[in-house]
Amino acid sequence: MRLAGRERLGFYPLPVAEAKRIRGFLSFPSTLCTSLDPCIGDGVAFQAVTSDAQVRGYGIELDAYRAEQARAAVDELIHGNCFDVQCPVESFSLVYLNPPYDFEVGEGKSQRMERLFLEHVYRWLKPGGVLVFVIPGPRIEECIATLSVHFRDVRVYRLTEPESIRYKQIVVFGVRRTRSERERLQDTDITRARQWYATLSRQPDRLSPLPAQPDHQYAIPPAEPVRLVYRGLPLDQIEDLLPKSAAYRQAAPILFAQEADISGRPLTPLHGGHVGLLCTAGMLNGIFGEGDARHIAHWQSIKVVDRTEEEEDGATVIREKERFSNELTLVFASGEIAVLK
Repeated sequence: MRLAGRERLGFYPLPVAEAKRIRGFLSFPSTLCTSLDPCIGDGVAFQAVTSDAQVRGYGIELDAYRAEQARAAVDELIHGNCFDVQCPVESFSLVYLNPPYDFEVGEGKSQRMERLFLEHVYRWLKPGGVLVFVIPGPRIEECIATLSVHFRDVRVYRLTEPESIRYKQIVVFGVRRTRSERERLQDTDITRARQWYATLSRQPDRLSPLPAQPDHQYAIPPAEPVRLVYRGLPLDQIEDLLPKSAAYRQAAPILFAQEADISGRPLTPLHGGHVGLLCTAGMLNGIFGEGDARHIAHWQSIKVVDRTEEEEDGATVIREKERFSNELTLVFASGEIAVLK
């Protein structure tokens, strides 16, 4: 994953327009049901997926700022690592899962997080419960073992919003099989399903786009409230106490270098290349202007993908070329934000 993705803990939010289209595929009961988002982020997408339904919502989020944003979207939220949460199996009516798009972090670890999250949380879904799984199309192959055995009535669609296209997102709908349904599965059924998923992972662009008018309805079963127990570190408490720690104060000058105070004029005029290096190095960041024009400027380097299409032998060939460019973010005193690329 790119460094920018790691900084936001692999959080690639689902566009609200896609979440509203997903909502059309879900038929909620008139009685109480339960839903879980184990990577809830800011909660906006999860709120759209479960809108206008009698749902008791649960969320788990590792990032403190996003967890605070998501509290209003659910009835119960845990700030911590999903893998440190304990839950009774077969409890939830609906699981909406949009996991980090990354490999697990650690020495000698190479499994994809999409697979690890699915294997961890699918057991919390009731037999007959519905899974809504948003991942990059090529990564569906990592999840074949779980999807082919434990889920039926699977439908897969390609997402078409610009941000979804950028990350090649797809959505997988499925219903968790009961124990008896799994026991009746034949080896040929599992093999056929694995081959189908493998084909989808190689050709995600050929999937049908998620339609505005649903072509299928998934019935969400009723369920009683669930009790989640967090067994991990108390992240909120640690974050509050850490700055007051004597060890932290001693280590801070080493961990966080003092900002350099750069002043004076260069010996010779700067050309465009010099200015670009200074900008992207953060040396021209700061507060500028007066009155309503007063603003904060922040420069950074970004990777841009140039996409071209050419006709070769009657076929359209798409070529992508990556390059680095500069991006300037301006935050004005009025609250307006502008991003210049």
